[in-house]
Amino acid sequence: MIEVSDHLKTKLKTLPKGPGVYFYRDKTGEIIYIGKAAVLKNRVRQYFQSSRYHDPKTDALVREIADIEWMEVESELDALFLEAELIRRYLPRYNILLRDDKAYSYIRIDYDSDYPTVSFTRRPLDDGARYFGPYTSMSAIRQALKLLRRVFPYATKHEPKSKRANLYYHLGLDPGLEVGHTTLTEYRANLRRLMAYISGKRVAITKELERKMKQAANNQEFEQAAHLRDQLDNLRRLSQQIVFSDKEFLDISKDQGLNELTKLLNLPAYPRRIEGYDISHMQGSNVVASMVVFTNGVSNKTQYRKFKTRFDINNDFYNMHEIITRRLSEKHLKDWGVADLVLIDGGKGQLNAAIDARNASSAPDIPFIGLAKREEQIVIDIDYSKVTLNYDLVSQLKGHTVQSDRFILVSLPKSSNVVKLLQRVRDESHRFAVSYHSTLKTKRMTISGLSSIPGIGPATTKKLLKRFGSIKAVAQASEPELASSVGAAKAKMIRARLKA
Repeated sequence: MIEVSDHLKTKLKTLPKGPGVYFYRDKTGEIIYIGKAAVLKNRVRQYFQSSRYHDPKTDALVREIADIEWMEVESELDALFLEAELIRRYLPRYNILLRDDKAYSYIRIDYDSDYPTVSFTRRPLDDGARYFGPYTSMSAIRQALKLLRRVFPYATKHEPKSKRANLYYHLGLDPGLEVGHTTLTEYRANLRRLMAYISGKRVAITKELERKMKQAANNQEFEQAAHLRDQLDNLRRLSQQIVFSDKEFLDISKDQGLNELTKLLNLPAYPRRIEGYDISHMQGSNVVASMVVFTNGVSNKTQYRKFKTRFDINNDFYNMHEIITRRLSEKHLKDWGVADLVLIDGGKGQLNAAIDARNASSAPDIPFIGLAKREEQIVIDIDYSKVTLNYDLVSQLKGHTVQSDRFILVSLPKSSNVVKLLQRVRDESHRFAVSYHSTLKTKRMTISGLSSIPGIGPATTKKLLKRFGSIKAVAQASEPELASSVGAAKAKMIRARLKA
């Protein structure tokens, strides 16, 4: 039975019937959850209905709600984009905890390319493109962009060999850039309006289009004025479109990835803290390892740790043994806590090395499994993984198993929630390890590039990097700038050597 305070009952009675964004606060006033609604009155009340099924995390959220606030907007589109902005700004903890089985979605616009496109992604990269998000629903954002494409036509892919406009151009959804139906300058201006709308500047865009339409009419550019008029009409009609509706309430109650994982391995409880490990090196040089942490199925970057091995050895089994031994030291167990499940990026060899290190530690009961890259097989050590495989669930998920020595290799459909969850942990541990390895490699190359200059030792190299940041910046610095740090003689030598 959900107990609702008199204060909340009063607030629930005053909820409006239009679209908007709502905020839940706890007793300290902290915003703990932000959501969007097509009909605020219906959506918010659903949380407090005793007849509606809630998973344990949703129940925990409801128990913490001490106050409700909301912002009304004109359309579901406005609510969708406003929700994303507010989640990014406030980072409410339940927006993370309630999304165990999915990653957030982003809109990607490579505005600065020679042929800009608009696409969707789960993982934003540092590639120079413009990213908008995060959005809690991929289906909603796809529907939103589908509607916005009628107002602001854009390309979704580049077909350089095409010599004629594609079907989407004839439908008014593509700019026709490849055949010269619009210029790159005009197309980018259109994309700027699209990005402004996504950023919540709908009113400003409407005023801009009205101004340009009047200006075109005054200049007797009637075709352009008609085009802008149609664009304005389409823009105003967006408020009447259904983008997500209140059926999305059900999405936050899904927890299938952790549910399946708990049942598959017969774990005593949800693995609230999952740690993932991977090794990265280049033929035994700059050997590093990553430890990533997923809390309730979502990456928890504040808990990530990275390791540099004590010796550079081209042996992943040896390196994995060292890292797990260091991780499970008494000091780190006390400072970092204990995992409910450990996922090793690799097959039987890597898992065996990790388990040997765990068995020699003071925390031998932590469950350890592996995920082999090639076939995405879950690797379980029958004797030492500390889990029991649920063969019935494997069958229900249309998977199969193969036993090899003391190991069980579990193959499940890649579309299953449990595989997607483990892939997210594995891929993140791999990304984090490779990123650290690349950093060390670049740093070593930079240091060796400077220290190879006669008379430039470690102290001078450190001083230069501290002042200029990189070898490229050192090379671009003027001789007087270098001289102010290392003296005129060394500055002249550095300039001559790097220039050569």
